[in-house]
Formats: sequence, structure tokens, C-alpha cells
Amino acid sequence: MLTINVTVLLAVIVVLRLRRRTEARSRSDEKLTVVIVLALGVLIAPTPVGQGILDLIGQLASGVSQSGR
Repeated sequence: MLTINVTVLLAVIVVLRLRRRTEARSRSDEKLTVVIVLALGVLIAPTPVGQGILDLIGQLASGVSQSGR
């Protein structure tokens, strides 16, 4: 259960950080946002939600590649 709570906390932090104006961000602030998003991805990946997202993206990618033929 701890992983889910940390994941929710990171998701809230990401949403709050991305709502800020782009001009107000420094380069170090942008790097911190990238690190937080990567940590969120690592926490989401092994969960059923993460697997569902992966399956959905896989289906979209295969649909796009088939429509391009």
C-alpha cells in the first residue's frame, strides 16, 4: 500500500509543478520535474494501472503501424 500512496503523492506534485507558467521555471526546476516524473513512472509501471497503460499504448502503436502500410 505504501507504493500507491507515494505514487499518488508524486502524481499530485507533478500536476502542481506542470501548472506553473513556463517562464517561471529555471533549468534546475525543469530537471527536478523530469526526475519526479521518472520516479512516478517507475512506481506506476509494475502496478495493474501501469500494465493497462502499457497495453493501451502498445495497441495504439500497433494500430498506427498497421494503418501506415
